[in-house]
Amino acid sequence: MKQWSREIEINTPIEHVWSYLDGSLEQMQKIMPQVVENKPVRITEEVVGSIYRQKYKEGKRIEEYDVHTLEYANNQKDKKMKIGFTLANIFEITALYELHRINDQKTKLKYTVTNKALKWFAKLFMLFATEKIVVKFLEDVKKVAESET
Repeated sequence: MKQWSREIEINTPIEHVWSYLDGSLEQMQKIMPQVVENKPVRITEEVVGSIYRQKYKEGKRIEEYDVHTLEYANNQKDKKMKIGFTLANIFEITALYELHRINDQKTKLKYTVTNKALKWFAKLFMLFATEKIVVKFLEDVKKVAESET
């Protein structure tokens, strides 16, 4: 299993950054344009345990998988959401988003991803996996969030 973790400061209020992660499909697509559908399958009151069926477009192919909410906290100063899903029965992936309110106009976003290969051949791909995707995601969130405030 591989894990990458990075953080970035974003010059926008915490609620604005949170809206991309815990909001509508339209908001989510601003930072994850490949997500073409995000439908609730099961919603729990405490959010943890909720499941969404997500469709993700990669080139011409569309992958479908269930996203499970594993951790959730929505407070004024700190917000957190951890999701997990299995991609194509090959990779088990978790994504943890942690937001911290630095001040009224500045937010720290920490993004941690784990990727576990479920098939022997996928372990070969993991040898070459880098944190580039994590860094790019954080830069994209910063760019979009700051351009909208």
